[in-house]
Amino acid sequence: MKSLHVFINGIWKRNPVFVLLLGLCPTLAVSTSVTNALGMGAAATFVLVFSNLLVSLIRGFIPRKIRIPCFIVVIATFVTLVELFLEAYLPDLNKSLGIFVPLIVVNCIILGRAEAHASRNPVGSSLADGLGMGVGFTLALLLLGAIREVLGGNSLCGYQLCPGFRPALIMILPPGAFLTIGLLLGLFRLKQGKRDERS
Repeated sequence: MKSLHVFINGIWKRNPVFVLLLGLCPTLAVSTSVTNALGMGAAATFVLVFSNLLVSLIRGFIPRKIRIPCFIVVIATFVTLVELFLEAYLPDLNKSLGIFVPLIVVNCIILGRAEAHASRNPVGSSLADGLGMGVGFTLALLLLGAIREVLGGNSLCGYQLCPGFRPALIMILPPGAFLTIGLLLGLFRLKQGKRDERS
């Protein structure tokens, strides 16, 4: 039951993008389309889950003074696996995501969860935390990517939507990313505020 609570917290109450405001650089950069958002979300979720798992398993053997370098080595291992997989099987997606796949190594979400949760909790809770944070991150990317792709390209997953609709090109450019994330953050805070008032 505790693991389920940890999982749900990662999606809603402690959403890495909308609540903790972590990982905003890749969130803004790769969310030009749903395909990119899904690819980045899946890659980050894989790294989160397996780095949390391994950190939780070896936490008793790592001296406190060198825990951060050890966590980075663990994370870098899984990022390398993801990068090799993308290069081999999804080269177009790998090209679209560019430098942001290798930069998962220094993503605040992943290192933060390894330090704050996986290094202090058993395997089950660490897996639930990694999966919850990964799903929360992916959902945030998908929402942002869908809005930007529809408004900026009049398409969704590469399929044309409304003939005659003139897309706003700014939505797939950096200003559109900032505008969209700002509006979503405001809506998310408003929704959470109303929910807290009812509690």
